[in-house]
Amino acid sequence: MASLLRMPEISANMVEAVLNEWPVAESAAFAAGDPIATVETDKAVVDVPAESDGVLVRFLVEPGKAVSVGTPMAVLAAPGEVIDDVDGLVALLLGADETPAGSADSSAAAEDVPDLLAGSSTATPAESGLSGARIFASPLARRLARENGLRVEDLSGTGPNGRIVRDDVRRALSERSAVPIEAPGQPLPAPAASPAPAASPAPAETARVAGESGYEVVPHSRMRRAIATRLAESARETPVFTIRGSARVDALLALRAQLNEATDVKISLNDLIVAAAARTHVAVPDMNVVWTADALHRFRDVDVSVAVATDKGLVTPVVRRASEMTVSALARTSADLVARARDGRLRQDELEGGTLTVTNLGVFGTEEFTAVINPPQAAILAVGAARQEAVVIDGQLAVATVLRVTLSIDHRPVDGALAARWMAHFLGLLETPVRILA
Repeated sequence: MASLLRMPEISANMVEAVLNEWPVAESAAFAAGDPIATVETDKAVVDVPAESDGVLVRFLVEPGKAVSVGTPMAVLAAPGEVIDDVDGLVALLLGADETPAGSADSSAAAEDVPDLLAGSSTATPAESGLSGARIFASPLARRLARENGLRVEDLSGTGPNGRIVRDDVRRALSERSAVPIEAPGQPLPAPAASPAPAASPAPAETARVAGESGYEVVPHSRMRRAIATRLAESARETPVFTIRGSARVDALLALRAQLNEATDVKISLNDLIVAAAARTHVAVPDMNVVWTADALHRFRDVDVSVAVATDKGLVTPVVRRASEMTVSALARTSADLVARARDGRLRQDELEGGTLTVTNLGVFGTEEFTAVINPPQAAILAVGAARQEAVVIDGQLAVATVLRVTLSIDHRPVDGALAARWMAHFLGLLETPVRILA
C-alpha cells in the first residue's frame, strides 16, 4: 500500500534537516535497509534507510530544501503495486495527511508539506476551499492563523493542490501589518497603486552589504546556530571551574618521532594527548561521568571527543573506546574522523556521546586558552602550543619544551580535588610517555 516517506527525527530535539540527495530515482525499486534519502543535519550527513522493500513513486522535495521533522518527502509504494494515477494518489495521501485544527496530534505534523510537487495537477474547487468545501491547510498554517486571528477560509493557498501553507499565513500577516491604522480624528491616506510583486527574499545563506553602513551582513548558517545554542546552554546552565597545568614534553616529542619511524601511520602530538587523556580517565574513573537531572551516569568505556575546525564551524566527532586503542589505531581513527568532518560526511552517531573533549589550538601558536564545555560532557581539555622555555630542573636552569593545558570541568559531577588528581596523572603521562604505550 502506498505511503508517505517523512523526514525522520535523526537526533534528539531536531527540528529540521536539509534534503541532501535522493540515492534512488523516481519509479525505482529499493530493498529494506537501502538508503532512500540522504539528509544533512546541523553537523552530519545521514542516510535514511528504507524500512521495507518498495518503489519510490514520486519526490515531494527537491535536494537542497530544508524539511521539518515529520514532513512528507516522497511517496512510496509496495513492490508490484500498480498506480494508474500518480497525481491522484499524491493528492489523496496529502489529503489524508491533514490534521484538523486543535486536534491532539497536530504537533506531530507541525510543519508544512513542501511546496514542490513535480507534475502534480492544479487544485480543484473542493481542494481550494471553494463552495464551502473542505479547506486544505497544513497543521502549522492552521495554528499560525488561529494564533493571529486569521481564518484559513480567507487565505489563498500556494502549496500543492491549493493547500494553505506557512508562507501563506505569513504573507497575510505581512499584508495586514502593512495596512496603516487610523489615528483618532485622522482619515486614512488614499491607497497607493499596487506595487509590482516583490522578488523572493535572498536565501538565508547569502551574504549581503547593508547599504552605506560599511559592513557585510552574513546570515547564520545552520551549524553556527546549532553551535551558538549548545554553547549558550553550556554557559547558562553549567557551573564551571578550571584548573591549569604544564608539562615538559621533550620525551613525548621524542617518542612521537620514534613511533612515526616505526609505523606507516602518521601520529600527531594531539593523538598522544588524546591517548593520555583516555588512559587518565581509566586511572581516575570518577571523571568518566555525565550529569543528568535525575542521576550521575558513570561509563565503563572511555569515549573521547576530538574538536575539529571545519569551514562551516566546529564539530566534535567521538573516538570510541579510546583507552583500549593502540596509539597507531587511535591515530588512524582520528585521521578518518577529521577528514570526514571537514568533508561534511560524519554520521550523526559519530557526534554523540563521550564525557571529555580535547581541543587543540597549539597548531595556531596559541600558548594557553580556556574552552567551553560541550554539554552534556563533564569536561573539556584545552591544549596550547609546545614551546621551548627556561625551566628549573633539580635546582639548575635549563631549556625544555613546555606544553600548557587548561581543564574546564562541570562542578556538578566533579569536585576540585578529583579534577586535580586527574590533572596530576595526565601531566605525569605526558612527562613519562612510555606509560601511554603500556
